[in-house]
Amino acid sequence: MKKFLLLALLSSPLIIFAQNNNAPSTYDPHEIAITGYLQTQFQKAESAGITSFSGGDFSTNSDNRFIIRRGRLKIDRVDKYTSIVFQLDATQNGVQLMDAFIQLREPKLKEFSFTAGLFNRPFGYSIVYSSGYRDFPERPRVFQLLMPRERDIGALVGYRPHTILKFLTLEFAVVNGSGLTARDYDSKKDIIGNIAFKFDSLANKKFHVGFGGSIYRGYVRSGTKTFYNPTNGGFKANTGDDVVSKYLDRNYYGANIQLQYDNSFGKTAIKTEYIAGKQPGVASSADLKGPYASQSFALQPATNLYARNFNGYYIWLTQQVGKTKLAAIVGYDVYDPNTDIKGEEIGKPNTFTTSGDVKYNTLGYGLTYQLSNRLKLTLYNEHVTNESTSLSDIPNDIKDDVLTTRLQYRW
Repeated sequence: MKKFLLLALLSSPLIIFAQNNNAPSTYDPHEIAITGYLQTQFQKAESAGITSFSGGDFSTNSDNRFIIRRGRLKIDRVDKYTSIVFQLDATQNGVQLMDAFIQLREPKLKEFSFTAGLFNRPFGYSIVYSSGYRDFPERPRVFQLLMPRERDIGALVGYRPHTILKFLTLEFAVVNGSGLTARDYDSKKDIIGNIAFKFDSLANKKFHVGFGGSIYRGYVRSGTKTFYNPTNGGFKANTGDDVVSKYLDRNYYGANIQLQYDNSFGKTAIKTEYIAGKQPGVASSADLKGPYASQSFALQPATNLYARNFNGYYIWLTQQVGKTKLAAIVGYDVYDPNTDIKGEEIGKPNTFTTSGDVKYNTLGYGLTYQLSNRLKLTLYNEHVTNESTSLSDIPNDIKDDVLTTRLQYRW
């Protein structure tokens, strides 16, 4: 028992830092450290060939599959002044670089850090929180579309006091804006600002509170002579030679809260995050499914841009069952890619609206069971609904629910 407690105490700094992807496994000086996790899962969809944000779209003739959702291998090293993090993701789709950054920290000013390379965008809560520790299988749809794969290339300055203001985190980053899979396709850079507060010593250390706010200011370049602005009931076309190379605003504003109470019938945690702003996208087409029309693109969009006002949010509830290793989880998330138009207005003549303007809600519920310190089983069902429209392909709700059974091993 004493050995177990000692091990838990020594490993706690590692656990704390591992939950944040923009950090090594621990800041204690060490040579090469190798950590990671593997997620293998079976999924059953309500219909074959559906668009899904639970590990990617299903193949045209398939409504069930085995996949390797994530296979992460993280290598890091830390000395007095620097740390380096290098992470790969290996799945049935191949091997992809996930993180590659150098972090500088001056021992006398260790509250400050400078990070350069490929890292998670420091926006909000769910983007930076590691998928290996998250209770829920996937991040909400809104974040998967606005910040695909979470990462970008750039530079980040962080401030995290270790004394009086140790509850505070400040971050400021400059990034390409094109994500991790492509080089920057224009001369503009995007900026991200994040402030977070965390208090772990309330109510005799039983009540834990975290909250914060984020801002993202970026741009998307137009490659054509036409772009569309939102109006009441649709879009209005703007055409001219000056539209080519025009930059449309890509601005997000977010707020988040995390609450946890350690009670006699198990830990209760509630986490929520809201984001709204402007997101330039395109129209859906035969080559681009509606849900992806409002995503952030890694390459210069080849078709006309649509300036959309959007919002989205999620609420996650986790309830530990007594003192057991079993927990019940319930999640609800919403993404409305176009808040200026609703329901059956979408698809009406002369509105220029498409399936890229459709709102989606997802209600998820399931169980997690910690089989051991390293092994976790998750069973999670997602009920996805969309608003009814005047579009011929989306007159009513699409049958796109997904049931996931996942086994995760973390080392």
